[in-house]
Amino acid sequence: MASAEALVHYPPMRHWMLFFLLLPTLLSGCGEIWNDPYPGEEAGRNTLYTVFSERPKHLDPARSYSSNEVEFTGQIYEPPLQYHFLKRPYALEPLTTTAMPVVRHWDKAGRELPAGSSPEAIARTTYDISIRPGIHYQPHPAFARLPDGRPRYLGLTAQDLEGIDTLGDFEHSGSRELTAEDYVYEIKRLASPRLNSPIFGLMSEYIEGLDELNKRLARAARDLPADAWFDLRPHDFPGARVTGKYSFRITLKTHYPQFIYWLAMPFFAPIPWEAERFYAQPGMAERNLNLDWFPVGTGPFMLSENDPNRRMVLSRNPHFHGEAYPAQGEAGDAEKGLLADAGKPLPLIERAVFTLEKEDIPEWNKFLQGYYDSSGISSDNFDQAVQFSPEGEADLTPEMKAKGIRLVTAVTTSNRYMGFNMRDPLIGHPGGEAARKLRQAISIAVDYEEFISIFLNGRGIAAHGPLPPGIFGHRDDFNPVVYAAPGKRRSMEEARKLLAEAGYPNGRNAKTGEPLVLYFDTAATGPDAKSRLDWLIKQFRRLDIQLVIRATDYNRFQDKMLRGNAQIFEWGWNADYPDPENFLFLLYGPNAKAGKNGENAANYANPEFDRLFARMKGMANGPERQQVIDRMTAILREDAPWLFGFFPKGYSLQHAWVGNVKPNLMANNTLKYRRIDAGLRERSRAEWNRPVLWPFAAGGLALLALIWPAWRQYRRHEEGRA
Repeated sequence: MASAEALVHYPPMRHWMLFFLLLPTLLSGCGEIWNDPYPGEEAGRNTLYTVFSERPKHLDPARSYSSNEVEFTGQIYEPPLQYHFLKRPYALEPLTTTAMPVVRHWDKAGRELPAGSSPEAIARTTYDISIRPGIHYQPHPAFARLPDGRPRYLGLTAQDLEGIDTLGDFEHSGSRELTAEDYVYEIKRLASPRLNSPIFGLMSEYIEGLDELNKRLARAARDLPADAWFDLRPHDFPGARVTGKYSFRITLKTHYPQFIYWLAMPFFAPIPWEAERFYAQPGMAERNLNLDWFPVGTGPFMLSENDPNRRMVLSRNPHFHGEAYPAQGEAGDAEKGLLADAGKPLPLIERAVFTLEKEDIPEWNKFLQGYYDSSGISSDNFDQAVQFSPEGEADLTPEMKAKGIRLVTAVTTSNRYMGFNMRDPLIGHPGGEAARKLRQAISIAVDYEEFISIFLNGRGIAAHGPLPPGIFGHRDDFNPVVYAAPGKRRSMEEARKLLAEAGYPNGRNAKTGEPLVLYFDTAATGPDAKSRLDWLIKQFRRLDIQLVIRATDYNRFQDKMLRGNAQIFEWGWNADYPDPENFLFLLYGPNAKAGKNGENAANYANPEFDRLFARMKGMANGPERQQVIDRMTAILREDAPWLFGFFPKGYSLQHAWVGNVKPNLMANNTLKYRRIDAGLRERSRAEWNRPVLWPFAAGGLALLALIWPAWRQYRRHEEGRA
C-alpha cells in the first residue's frame, strides 16, 4: 500500500510560470487607478481640483486682505458689485444690487452739485444702493430655529458642545433673507476695535463718522467681557444708514471716485449679526468655530470642509439666488469658446477641492497625472512645459500639447518688491541721510534682471517704480538712482561709494570696524526657496554686507510685520482695482502697517509724498494727474523705501477638460464660471495612469529561476520517499 505522501499532488512548475505571466493581465482587470489620491466615490463628479500652499489666516471679510484668503472669500461672500467676467477694459456691474449705485455730490451748504463739478467744490458724496429681494444666506446653524421661533443654538453649554468640532456636527441649520442692514452691519465692523480691519485707517479718511464710531465702539467694548458678543446694531453712524429693507446709503466726507471699486471687494460684503452672536458663545473659539474658519455668505459656494493642514472644500450653496453666465464679452471671446455657456445658471461646478501642496514637484507630477485641473509653472518645470519660437513667442512643448494642455498667459497688474522697515534705526528714517544712501547702494547691488532670468525664466519685467503696466501713471522709463541709462544698471563701484558715504566702507562700520549685518524676514521656506535666498545672500555679499535670513510661516510673518519688527522683507501686491491709488497707498504714511494695521508695510512716511497722494487720489486720469504721479515716483526713487523688484508675467496651464478660463486680474469670484468635463478627465486619468505591471511578471520569473533548483530537488526527495 502506498504511503500518504504518495497521494500529494504538486502543481507542475509551468502552472506557476503561467500564473506570473498572466498576473499583469489579471491585475489590470480590476478597473481602478492605483495612484488616484481621491476617494472612489468622487470619480466622475462635477468637481474642480486645485491646490493651496498656505493656510488662510482670516476668512472674515473685515480682516482678510491676502491673495491666499480671497481665493476663498471671493467665492463665499457677495459685495454689492462685481467685475464683468469677460469685458475689457474692466467694467463693474451689479452683483446683489438692482442697478449700479446712484452717486451724488453735495457742497458744504448741503446743495446737490451737478455732474462734473470740481473736486474742490465737493464736500460730501453719497452712494444710494438698492439690493435685490429674495437673496438668502447659505445653510448655517446660526439661523436654525425652534418650532416657537427662538434660536435653536443660543445659550449653548459645554455639554451641548461635546462632540462638536465643525459646523457639520450641528444637526440643524437654517437660512434667512439678505437685507440692507447686513451690509451696514459689516461697514460698522470695519471700525470695531476687536477686529482691527486692515482698511479701517484708509476708510476712516473717507466714510463719514467712521473714525468717531471706532472711538465710540472702543469705549463701549471696555464695559463688556472680552469674550462677550459685541452687538453693533445699536451703534448708528452717518457714514452708513439703512434707508429701507433693501436699500442703504453710504456717505463719504470728501470726493473719492475710487470708492466705487471698493464696493466690489469682500470688505463690503454683508455679515449677518446672528453669525457673530452664534460664534461669540463660550467654547466656540476653542473649536475654531468663528468667521475666520467658517464664513457665512450668500455667494455661489460655501466652505463645507476646512482642514487647513490637508484640504479645503467649497461646495455649491443650495440657497444661491442664481446668476447667469454672461452673454457678452469682447472681440474674440466667442471664437475661443468663452460664450458657449451664455445664459446658463451659475455656478457651473458642484464643488472645488483645494489640496495642501507645499512643494512644487509633487504638485507638478499630480497635474501631469490629471489629478489637478490647472497648474502654475515653476522654474524647475519651465523647460518641460514651455518652449520659445525663433520670434521669442512662448508656446507649449510637444509633451504638453499631446495631453491637450493649454497655456494661458497675462501681464499681471501686480508687483513683487523688497521693502525696508523705515522705522528701523539702522536702515530706516531714524538713520537719516546715511540710511538713505545704504538703501540706494543695496538697490543697485540686488540685480533683479538676473533674478528674473534665473528664477522666473524671463517671466517678469524689472520694475522702476511702484506702478505696473496697465495701471494709469505707469511709464516705460528708468530709475536714475539705480540705472545710468535704460537697461544699464549702475556699477558696483558706485554702489560701494554710496555704502562708504553711509558709513560702511567695505561693509564695515567706519567707527567700530564691525561688519555690517542686516536681517531679511521672509515667509519663503523649504528647498524650493533655498536657492533664491542663497542668491540674495550673494547679492548683499557683493557689498560685503552679511545678510541673515529669518524664515517663518506666512501667518507669523504677518504678525511680525504688524509689530514692525522686520528689518528687510519681501512682499507683493495684487491690484484690487485698476487705479494708481491702489498701489501708491502702499507707501502713504497714515496707512502704515505697524501701529495702524494699514498696508504700508515699509512704514514709509514722506510729507511731500503724502501731500501729493492726497491730491492725486481724487483726480481724474489725465496729464495733470500724470504729472503728480511722476513727482511721487521721483520721490520714491530717491528715498528708496523699496527695491522695486519686478512685475510678474503670469503663465498657467489648464487641462483640456477645464472650460471658461480667461485671466481676470480684478475679479476674485471667477470660480463660478469654470466648467469641467468630468468624463474627459476620467478617461484621461485612466490613460495616463495605467499601472506598469511588467515588473511584477519579471520579478516573479526571476524568483522562480532562483527557487527552481530547490523545487526540483524537493520533488525528487518526496518522490523517492513515496
